[in-house]
Amino acid sequence: MHPDVTSALAELDSKLKTVESVLDVEELRRRIDELEHQAADPELWNDQEHAQQVTSQLSYAQGELRRVEELRQRLDDLPVLYELAEGESGESATAANAEADGERSSLQADIEAMEIRTYLSGEYDPRDALVNIRAGAGGVDAADWAEMLMRMYIRWAEKHGYGVEVYDTSYAEEAGIKSTTFAVKAPYSYGTLSIEQGTHRLVRISPFDNQGRRQTSFAEVEVLPVVETTDHIEIPEGDVRVDVYRSSGPGGQSVNTTDSAVRLTHIPTGIVVTCQNEKSQLQNKVAAMKVLQAKLLERKRQEEKAAMEELGAGGNASWGNQMRSYVLHPYQMVKDLRTEHEVNNPSAVLDGDIDGFIESGIRWRMSEQAQV
Repeated sequence: MHPDVTSALAELDSKLKTVESVLDVEELRRRIDELEHQAADPELWNDQEHAQQVTSQLSYAQGELRRVEELRQRLDDLPVLYELAEGESGESATAANAEADGERSSLQADIEAMEIRTYLSGEYDPRDALVNIRAGAGGVDAADWAEMLMRMYIRWAEKHGYGVEVYDTSYAEEAGIKSTTFAVKAPYSYGTLSIEQGTHRLVRISPFDNQGRRQTSFAEVEVLPVVETTDHIEIPEGDVRVDVYRSSGPGGQSVNTTDSAVRLTHIPTGIVVTCQNEKSQLQNKVAAMKVLQAKLLERKRQEEKAAMEELGAGGNASWGNQMRSYVLHPYQMVKDLRTEHEVNNPSAVLDGDIDGFIESGIRWRMSEQAQV
């Protein structure tokens, strides 16, 4: 093989070994055996929530192991492709070399994407993600834009096989939504999606303007780690006001005809959360309490971070509010204002193809933290 090819393959091998080491492949296999044993227990589904956690963790671990094993197999096969190319001549050799180079380029991209997981080492990174989306400036267009973002993240989760649970959606009068809260249920979904937090800006010809004028609208994305039982977020009963009301928006008869929706107000902070997705008032209250706990946990984290920064332990950890622009007119482009990553296919992005933005964002965050 050409020395440049040999050097490139050695570099890929080094990167993949780092990934295998951080993931701890042998421990991953042991964990899968343990989870498979738990999943086979017929008593497991007596506790639905625990059963879903076990099956979700098992699916994720199996996927991680499968991905890293496939990468190792492809890397092992790559020298064979180059050796076969060397045995050819003329146009056949050119075509075979091109095929091997193409596979090397594809493999490099896939290994680098897997490498991103090794960057998620924050305290809450392994958690499920709680995503809040709120329409901002822009009237009905902003409400429509908030709903488009909700679909984008749910499509992204579906493409990866991650579970999604919608806790609350407040529909706008004309079109779109005022706000929504949903959980993405997969290990490391918080660490992965946390880079998406900030203001998302849409520029397009408004479908709601009968004069066909260009409209700029904004929506805010907030990403929180889902609270676990090990988190010490105690909320005294007297600190929470509970209001119940009738659900609104699309839904079955039982959703819209009973006072099942729940609004919790945390009196000391003024934080308000609602949940109307479940049929029973009790289920909605439990879900709303989870969201409130997540918000209070994030508030506590921010206060601790501010205190550290006052002591000089922090740095420029903020990247500004407006973080990405989606332009549909007069040209087609989605550009991240922090990383400069851009694509010219907004349709694919809005259909959930956001891994490139997430990966470049996580790398950018790592470089920012390294400078602190």
